[in-house]
Amino acid sequence: MTQIHPTSIIGKNTNIAGDVEIGPFCLIGDNVSIGSGTRILNHVTVYSGAKIGSNNIIYPGAVLAGNPQDLKFSGEPTELIVGNNNTIRECVTLNRGTKATGRTRIGNNNFFMANSHVAHDSTVGDNCILANSAALGGHVTVGDYAILGGLVGIHQFVNIGKHCMVGASSIVVKDVIPYSLFSGNPLEYEGMNKIGLRRRGFSEEAITSIKECYRLLFHTGLNVSQAVEKIKTDIVQSDEVLHLISFIEKTSRGIAK
Repeated sequence: MTQIHPTSIIGKNTNIAGDVEIGPFCLIGDNVSIGSGTRILNHVTVYSGAKIGSNNIIYPGAVLAGNPQDLKFSGEPTELIVGNNNTIRECVTLNRGTKATGRTRIGNNNFFMANSHVAHDSTVGDNCILANSAALGGHVTVGDYAILGGLVGIHQFVNIGKHCMVGASSIVVKDVIPYSLFSGNPLEYEGMNKIGLRRRGFSEEAITSIKECYRLLFHTGLNVSQAVEKIKTDIVQSDEVLHLISFIEKTSRGIAK
């Protein structure tokens, strides 16, 4: 049966699965849904518009679906959608969307460490880690398996590629390409996330092709467009290479170098 501590307040029209646990002094707003197996420990606020999946654990002080920190926001109904198996630690803030997209979306199996922040209209994929106090601006996209170190700040509208890692205290104002390592302020290319790729089962052939792409992008003096053309003609067009090309060609802010 659902376990709701008597000190917690539950709003109207909520849809709470039968085995959800809600600890002391929580506030669950109107029109919230919470999936099976999710545990909300204590002193957590979940505002209207939150749709939370299954088997998440939410620690004290977290605030989900709070109003966007956007001066254009005028109270329109929007959503925060959280997937399954996420760990949301102390004082994490996940804001809901604005009318621009209607929602902020969090995938599955992510780890949000204490005080991390996801702003309005952002998307976080699956299996990501946001370390302590990492912060995403509005309209940011974070690809699967990305790792953001402590105190990393991501400018609004930036895209973070999948399987990349951004070192602690970095400031990111341009897109970070997939499979890479970056750090610093100003941000600098540090190489390929080779250890992460091997841990996730990438073949040596795939890793070698990505490395060759990076050589053309970062070590030949070619501009980005010239490097992409060389990648298309000189390197076998594996799934990883095609994804890298697509990511670069879709950038609107330019890529970090």
